[in-house]
Order: sequence, then C-alpha cells, then structure tokens
Amino acid sequence: MASATPVRVRFCPSPTGNPHVGLVRTALFNWAFARHHGGTLVFRIEDTDAARDSEESYQQLLDSMRWLGFDWDEGPEVGGPHAPYRQSQRMDIYQDVARKLLDGGHAYYCYCTTEELDARRDAARAAGKPSGYDGQCRVLTPEQKAAYDAEGRTSIVRFRMPDEPITFTDLVRGELTFTPENVPDFGIVRANGAPLYTLVNPVDDALMEITHVLRGEDLLSSTPRQIALYRALAEIGVGNGTTPQFGHLPYVMGEGNKKLSKRDPQASLNLYRERGFLPEGLLNYLSLLGWSLSADQDIFTMDEMVAAFDIKDVNANPARFDLKKCESINGDHMRRMDVKAFIEACGPWLKAPFAPWAPEAFDQAVFEAIAPHAQTRLTVLSDITANVDFLFLDEPAHDEASWAKAMKEGSDALLRTARAKLEAAQWNPEALKAAVLAAGEEHGLKLGKAQAPVRVAVTGRTVGLPLFESLEILGRERTLARIDAALAKLAG
Repeated sequence: MASATPVRVRFCPSPTGNPHVGLVRTALFNWAFARHHGGTLVFRIEDTDAARDSEESYQQLLDSMRWLGFDWDEGPEVGGPHAPYRQSQRMDIYQDVARKLLDGGHAYYCYCTTEELDARRDAARAAGKPSGYDGQCRVLTPEQKAAYDAEGRTSIVRFRMPDEPITFTDLVRGELTFTPENVPDFGIVRANGAPLYTLVNPVDDALMEITHVLRGEDLLSSTPRQIALYRALAEIGVGNGTTPQFGHLPYVMGEGNKKLSKRDPQASLNLYRERGFLPEGLLNYLSLLGWSLSADQDIFTMDEMVAAFDIKDVNANPARFDLKKCESINGDHMRRMDVKAFIEACGPWLKAPFAPWAPEAFDQAVFEAIAPHAQTRLTVLSDITANVDFLFLDEPAHDEASWAKAMKEGSDALLRTARAKLEAAQWNPEALKAAVLAAGEEHGLKLGKAQAPVRVAVTGRTVGLPLFESLEILGRERTLARIDAALAKLAG
C-alpha cells in the first residue's frame, strides 16, 4: 500500500484498569503498520475522564508497552512536535476548538434535560422511529436561550451532523454508508465545560496529522461522526485539512462466542506476564487474531511480521481467543531461544516469592544442567519452578493425588527391584533407563508403568522433565535416598 503522505498512526488508550489483550492487539497492528511503512507511531494518553483514570494505570501502560517491546516515535517519555501527549494537559486546546465550532455554526448549545431526552426517545421507539437525538435545540432563538438560562438550565455543546449520508472506505471492511437518521447530533462538551471523547479524539488526530486510524470494531459506529467532525475542523482551520483512513479490527471473542471483555480473566495482560509468557510469543499469537503471515506458518518473529504486515490482509470476521493455542505458540518461541537466554529468562521464577526452596539450596550449575531439558517441555516460564523443585528441596513435594495414582498394589516390590538395579548401574540416562526397564520386565510391566512409581518417589509428580536425565542430575545418592523414603512411606 503505497502512500505519498508519510504514514502516521496513533495508539491512544485510556489509563483505566489493567491493560488487556484486545488493547495489545490494537497496539500491535498500529505498531506493525507504522514500522512496515517506515512511518510514525504516536502514543497518546486519553485521560480526560478524571473519575476513572489513574496515575497507576498510566504507569502500567508505559511499563506494558516497554515490556512488549513496542517503541513509539512521539508520546510520553519521548516527546515530539505535538506535545503534550496526555489529553488532560491539552484542555485549553479543546476549549478553543469548541468555541470555533460554535462560532462557525458546526455546534450549538443544547438545553434538553435527561428526563426530556428519555421521554422523547421512548416516544420515538414506540412509533418505530430512530431514537437518537431529535434536534430539538438545533435552532434556538436568542429569546429561547435566555428563557432557558433564566430557568437555571445547564447546557451541553452538540455537534451538528450533516443532513446527508456519510460514505467511507474502511481498510478492512470496504465501502460503508451511514444515513443521517442513524447518526444524530452528538455531545462534544459536558455541561461543566469538560470536553468529551467525541471531541478530543478527532481534534488530536487532526492536530497530530494522523493518516490512518486502526482501532476495534466496537468503535465503528462512531466513525461517521468523527468524519463529519474532521471536515468541520478543516473548515475552521484546525489541523492540515485531511481526514484519516479508517480500518476497524475484528472483535476478539472469548468463551461462549461472546466478545472478550476486560472482566474476563484471560483478557488481562498482567496474567500473561505473571505466568511467564514471552512478549514475542504472546504478540505472535495476538497477531493471528485477524491476520496471518501465510497459510502454513503460525510461528514467526516480530521482524517477520513487520516485513509482511498489510492492513488489507486483516480479516473482518471475529477472531476467537484460544488460550491453549496461545500457550503452544509461546512454547514454540521458548524452544527457539538460545539456551543461555532461556536460563536468564527463568531467573525470576527461581527466587522468592515463587521458589519453595531456601535461597542457599539453589545451585546455578545444577539448574543450567537441567535447563535444556526443561526448555523442550515448558510452555510458560513460570512452569519452571514446579518442574525443577525436586532438585533443590530436601524432599520432593509429593502431590497426594499423584502419589495415589502411581503407587498401585505391587509398587513397593517394583521400587525395591528398581532401586537395586539403579544402584548397580552406570549413572547416565541410557543406563538408568535400562535399569528401570529391566525392573519393569521382572514385574511384567512396560517402561511407562515401571517408571511411574520411580518418578513420583524421586520428583513428587507423575509428569515432568525427562526422568532419566533428571536422575542423572539429581545424583545417585539422593535418588536412592528418595526411593528408600518412598518405600518407608509405603510400608508405613
């Protein structure tokens, strides 16, 4: 998609609550689009809702963007020619633009009360008519305004929508048309003088010369209002007179084919950080929610995504969030890592508060020996703790359900045979496997059944890292001691 005008996109979240994966998907597509076209990503904070915005959420947004690896060209901590980039610091700009819209006849004062609006909407619905604002205050005489003021009524500022259809070509959905009856006049300034999102968002887009707006499908219904406002801003000399191109990204669906909401547990970005997802693994999966690199390649780097990303390839159909696939893709990225990078990435989960062992019990050399085996099995970094704890605890953390599952009738006899053969074996994975296999054969068991009691006795769990490599690293003395302890428990 060639463009004579340099691409300028924006990511403009509100600092309310924790960042969620739908927000990240929007940031990702904007970032990839900007980088693909050698354009500019503007990071803007929409914090005009003082009741809901918080400094904590603002800091979380910055931290999340950094963790994900997104860099921005203009915005907080970076600056730029259109600073400030927090809307709460741009109120004088919005007040000035609102005055110009009023003076130019593009907006008007509306004195309708909430009760009056509700009554007229109910009547419109009963008559089978559109229930949006009916234009009651569109043309008020000075005398009518004076009468309302004398009553002590407050007024909001409404934008005057054109009495004609608005048609635009969505970069994802093609040509769309909205008729006037479905897009009524809308408020842009509250009664207390505070500007609304419906004003500040297009004003900032115009002043910051945004060329493309890529955002969620849930905002599609507001697009004709914004297009009309961009045109009005051009008439009053705000911005460079151009209207951005729009692309509305598909819904992300959660359980039960419902739109994934901020309240869904799997929507929280913090969940993925806490579980130890790799930023690139998570972003790889999120990119597949509406886009794909190719029909036969699900795993790719962000550099590969940037090189291939084209907004016209985004699918308009809703995308379903699949946590299992997300985990699987993250696991693939973990296995692509250099083992030294994997060892370093595991670091936080090998310390308090995650590690159940005493700090002095941890042995870095032992961990580095087991790490390559762990790297082939894990899907998230936080799983490392439970998979290696048997190496650093005095006794394995027996899960009673696992114990009951593995220690069937005859397990004590099998363990005694396995112990004798292990004690006599060379201490390497091949020899240890042969010892347990031989023990199983003596008791009429295949390897899978024979190794289950040994695994639980030594590691405490029925599943985990490759058993015989684990035994080699744990060592002969500790392995045999744990089998002895298991036999004592069975005898007791």
